[in-house]
Amino acid sequence: MTIATDTAKAATAVAPRQRAAYSVIFAIAACHLLNDMMQALVPAIYPILKETYALDFAQIGLITFCFQMTASVLQPVVGAITDKRPMPRSIVFSMVFTACGLALVSQASHYGMLLAAVAMIGVGSAIFHPEAARIARSASGGRYGFAQSFFQVGGNAGGALGPLMAALIIVSGGQATLLFFAVVALVNLAILWKISSWYRGHRAAQAARKMTPVSTGLSRGRVSASLVILTVLLFSKNFYMQSMTSYLQFYLIETFHVSVHTAQMYLFAFLAAVAVGTFAGGPIGDRIGRKYVIWISILGVFPFTAALPYASLQASFVLIMVIGFILASAFSAIVVMGQELVPGRVGLISGLFYGLSFGFGGIGAAVLGQIADMTSIGFVYKLCAFLPLIGLLTVFLPNIRRR
Repeated sequence: MTIATDTAKAATAVAPRQRAAYSVIFAIAACHLLNDMMQALVPAIYPILKETYALDFAQIGLITFCFQMTASVLQPVVGAITDKRPMPRSIVFSMVFTACGLALVSQASHYGMLLAAVAMIGVGSAIFHPEAARIARSASGGRYGFAQSFFQVGGNAGGALGPLMAALIIVSGGQATLLFFAVVALVNLAILWKISSWYRGHRAAQAARKMTPVSTGLSRGRVSASLVILTVLLFSKNFYMQSMTSYLQFYLIETFHVSVHTAQMYLFAFLAAVAVGTFAGGPIGDRIGRKYVIWISILGVFPFTAALPYASLQASFVLIMVIGFILASAFSAIVVMGQELVPGRVGLISGLFYGLSFGFGGIGAAVLGQIADMTSIGFVYKLCAFLPLIGLLTVFLPNIRRR
């Protein structure tokens, strides 16, 4: 595995710690919000596209496939390329692809154009995430968990805003109003140009300062095994998260016979808890260590996931917020631990884990939907309740100390 080989050489060097550039962290988080909001418009307008183009569900699924595959598969590729050949301005081009993709969707006259358009939006996402995560880490001043969490909260907020923007603007204005969001992408481009200018200066300042060798002190095999474990833990987390975001409303309606509005309020409570948990996980990991956060977040949520399928409606409200908060805290810890395992390959690791999140989410939605069709939505939650037990693998992760 080339990642492990690079780590085992322990030849990476870093500059002495600087103070955190909070304005850059806030700005890149805001760009993440806008980026993920525009991405979230794609699934949010599926009902409009289905009616306009007389699509069946298989064709809708192919749209999702084109978007998810370009967004997930290309991310680690982009990260690996920019690790070896830094291109601070590359993040700006992510918005060029996104803007062109949105403009093409707004004017699409046939199904083939839709597929090409969503693929372009996926390419924009693939370029944005690994480079933006690298910039957030560079601006962290050593508070890697805090920077990663704040950056990720921006993405969570954007993902929640996408459907809202679709409901307020696109539903009433029609498919052509997506052209407005192409303009938003260009505004985001202007902000990213300023951020990339800071990043170029930051890299130049690092090159001019004395560098200190960094090593994890781990063998190639230990690094490879640890990365595999982190991937499996990410799978566990994302599969359960997908069961909540995709099917919680159906579970509540079928089990407790609540209204759609009530089910939506429960989903909103879950997503709000996810946002808080995402932010909390990073700073806590900075203080007590990433491994402990992963222990608590993945395995520690099991008593609550096990109780959910048997809880009353009122107890379910509390449980879904607790589950959302605890489970969401894992992502930033997983990403930062991966970056620490492979010093100097921030882009590759960020792209890999963000890409896997996209991929696992898409696979999870499809698999759980099939299981629900064959059994029941209640059985899905009884089955998914055991996913956090995969967190027992955390015992095999190393305790990384900064050197």
